[in-house]
Amino acid sequence: MRRERLVGVVMMLGSGLSTQVGASVAALAFPVIGPAGVVAIRQWVAAIVLLAVGRPRLRSITAPQWRLVVGLAAVFAVMNLSLYTAIDRVGLGLAVTLEFLGPLAVALLGSRRVLDLVCALVAAPAVVLLARPQATTDYVGIGLGLLAALCWAFYILLNRKVGRELPGATGSAAAAALSGLAYVPIGVVVLLHHPPTLAAASYALVAGVLSSAVPFLVDLLTLRRVPAQFFGVFMSVNPVLAAFVGLVVLQQQLAVLDWIAIFVIVSANAVAISFGGDAADHNRVPVGGCDVVHGVPELAVTPAFGKVSADGEPRSSRVTQ
Repeated sequence: MRRERLVGVVMMLGSGLSTQVGASVAALAFPVIGPAGVVAIRQWVAAIVLLAVGRPRLRSITAPQWRLVVGLAAVFAVMNLSLYTAIDRVGLGLAVTLEFLGPLAVALLGSRRVLDLVCALVAAPAVVLLARPQATTDYVGIGLGLLAALCWAFYILLNRKVGRELPGATGSAAAAALSGLAYVPIGVVVLLHHPPTLAAASYALVAGVLSSAVPFLVDLLTLRRVPAQFFGVFMSVNPVLAAFVGLVVLQQQLAVLDWIAIFVIVSANAVAISFGGDAADHNRVPVGGCDVVHGVPELAVTPAFGKVSADGEPRSSRVTQ
């Protein structure tokens, strides 16, 4: 059991690093094709991976279900574009931290526990600290990071509805496919106006693989080894990983106060997840859906965010995303 847990921890660390290294590699292509060009390529990679793995039966989706899928695809598309543009403007660590406020907000707003209120009160000043006025403060970049957070929150709520309506990864795969199709004209226009060099195209493709394909597949295997709640707590350290990767790969320096704010937000998220349920830490839950935005199973993206299972049904005995 301990060896299995250790393997799971190594896999989670690898998945998180893959996601953030992928984002940092994507940033290397920004000067040539911009965030929109990189996101287009990433969306195409995500669509190919989800369609191949999820194998959705698109003909079986009804009109009302398609409306949910379209909404999911739209949120997916806007989230990645706003996040990557925020990374371009304010750096990887800050952008990812701001984005993680989305699932944290869903957890806190949907809870009546005193502990969650305390977590919110602790996280709020940290957010203000991150956005504090400075000579170099990029408020557009901060706003885009918060837009990504808002999109992630809506994505969680929509994913629950899609999970109730469509089995397995059908909804997520269909949404990824639609988002990929929507980015075809955008990608064509951007790439025609900003012809990619071989290096830039390679960076974007590698980013799509590292930030979508690798984490998705690794996390599916990880959830067979570790409890969903433990996975969720570990996932909350992604902003810290992003800050470290941004420092090492992109030489993006953060002030001491920024590091403190990131650790406070991560801690608030981890506490909200850790004490969010009574049985999640004893269960390894099979995953039927996935979060195509971040490359991880839908179950794991919101471990304490609303107490719904991977199939979208409410569960009172365990905490899931």
